Amino acid sequence: MHKGDLACDPRGMISEAYRIDGISGAECRAIFLDWVLGVPATEDSVAHIRALYGFYHKTYPNHPMTNILKDGSIHSTRKPQRRGRRARAEKEQ
Repeated sequence: MHKGDLACDPRGMISEAYRIDGISGAECRAIFLDWVLGVPATEDSVAHIRALYGFYHKTYPNHPMTNILKDGSIHSTRKPQRRGRRARAEKEQ
């Protein structure tokens, strides 16, 4: 069971951002950053961003979170690579 409207938003962070009246772009960016940092490395964050944008953009075309999701879906062309000890551990598996 997930909190949000979509499985790619299990904590309901993006969903809740749309429910906050008068939320600013800066607040949406902070929520988005927290959400994207919570996406497991084994999942495609770009596909999740596109799914979220596809779900919300028609209902909330002028919402600041919609603009952030749109930018993320357009400008994110590849999954970021992990660096450091965690990346080496994942490659060894």
